[in-house]
Amino acid sequence: AGRAKRPRGAGRQLEAGMRGILITCNMNERKCVGEAYSLLGEYGDLLYGPEQFSDHEERLSGSDREEDEDDVEAALKKEVGQIRASTEQKLRRFQSVESGANNVVFIRTQGIEPENLVHHILKDMHTTKKKKTRVILRMLPISGTCKAFMEDMKKYTETFFEPWFKAPNKGTFQIVYKARNNSHMSREEVIKELAGIVGSLNPENKVDLNNPQYTIVVEIIKTVCCLSVVRDYVLFRKYNLQEVVKSNKEDAQQNPSSLTEQNSELVKAETEEEEKSSKEVKEENK
Repeated sequence: AGRAKRPRGAGRQLEAGMRGILITCNMNERKCVGEAYSLLGEYGDLLYGPEQFSDHEERLSGSDREEDEDDVEAALKKEVGQIRASTEQKLRRFQSVESGANNVVFIRTQGIEPENLVHHILKDMHTTKKKKTRVILRMLPISGTCKAFMEDMKKYTETFFEPWFKAPNKGTFQIVYKARNNSHMSREEVIKELAGIVGSLNPENKVDLNNPQYTIVVEIIKTVCCLSVVRDYVLFRKYNLQEVVKSNKEDAQQNPSSLTEQNSELVKAETEEEEKSSKEVKEENK
């Protein structure tokens, strides 16, 4: 009998108003979800203490819950039971939802700060150089989501950017932009508008494309815009888990340099590095 595959997000969809972690992977989304649950669970327990569950069954790891079922009817019954159980208890700390794009996994978070958790993971991996994943490529914290339309994004970011960029707060910054399954947004317009908002919050905020204090991450999937402001984006290899564990003597030479470029060139290409890491992971998995 054919095996019934469970939907990646079990019916849950990425939408405005969510927080979580956006993860890119190498073709194997099911394995990526398992790796994500394992890694986030490990560091989540360290930072926030063990998650409380209602019973022994709920202590099954996320990867166990995502396994295929041989029997279609049993799989459906199990699915209904899990949905019912999830509505009867508080939301789980980490929960996979359907991202809306291939090779992208979104893990919704509850009761934690995704940017602090992901930064802690990358800092630890960068220090120890211990590789902990095989199919996960990049892991980006998403502190907020809104509708991917210019007016919605402008209104949302005017408040969203305040903790980092509103006077008296200030810093050097860059904007990195990626759109998936979306053709109505203009990359140049988004970068220009968001950079303008950062400048309006405090004129002392300056662009730095080499080693900024803050990197504004803009990830658009279909009609949802995912946003975050992260630290050490350059040092942590664009938040790439495959790259951050590699030894590199440049780590100790991350010095900012003054640049004159402004709004028109605030973004760096992500594609080449992702493709490079993807090829390396594929070779390892052969």
